[in-house]
Amino acid sequence: MENTAPRSRIVSPDTLRGTPADRTPPGQQLTRKWPVLHYGSVPKIKPFDPEWSLRFFGLCDDPYELSYQDILDLPTVDIVCDMHCVTHWSRLNNVFTGVPIAPLIARAKPKPNVRFVLCHSEAGFTTNVPLKEFIADDCILAYRWEGKELTPEHGWPLRGLVPSLYLWKSAKWLRGIELRATDAPGFWEQGGYHMHGDPWKEERFGW
Repeated sequence: MENTAPRSRIVSPDTLRGTPADRTPPGQQLTRKWPVLHYGSVPKIKPFDPEWSLRFFGLCDDPYELSYQDILDLPTVDIVCDMHCVTHWSRLNNVFTGVPIAPLIARAKPKPNVRFVLCHSEAGFTTNVPLKEFIADDCILAYRWEGKELTPEHGWPLRGLVPSLYLWKSAKWLRGIELRATDAPGFWEQGGYHMHGDPWKEERFGW
C-alpha cells in the first residue's frame, strides 16, 4: 500500500526557463508522447517478493536495503519537470511521484570522499551520476507518472529521476545505488555515451 499522506510539490528549475522554446535544449524536438526506448526486453519484476530489494552500498558507513513496501511507506513528493532524451525528443510539464533521494543517501552515511553514484538496475544495466546532481531537490525514486503507476516499459516498479540530465541517466528498474569516490562508466557510457549528459550542453557522446 502506498503512503497517502499529503505531499509537497517541487518544480524542477529547468521548467522555469520561460516559454516552451526557452525550455527546449539545443537539438531537441518537443513531443506530447513518451517514447519507449531501452536495450533488450522489459524485465518481469515482482517487487513484493522477498527477493526484491533496493540496496545502498559502496563507500558508506551504514549500507542498507529497502523492500518495495518500505519505499512505498516513505514520505513522497510530486516533481514537475521536463524530460530530455538523447535521441532528440523532449517532453515538457511531467509530474512524477516518488521518494526524495537525498535523505536516503544521507541514511547510508557516505564517506567524505564520495563524489559519484553508480545506479544498478535489472539485467546488469548501470549508469553513473555525480552525487551533487543525484541528491538535488528534484531527484526522486519515482514510481508514478501523471498520477498512475509507471508502466514496466518506463521503469516500473522503480526509476531514478534526475531531470537535469538526459533521460538515460534516470535509470529504469532500479535495484541498487553504489556510492563512489571516482567516476565509472555505466552501460551506455561504455558504448560511447557522455559520462555526464547535460542536455543544455548537448553532452550526448564522448567523454
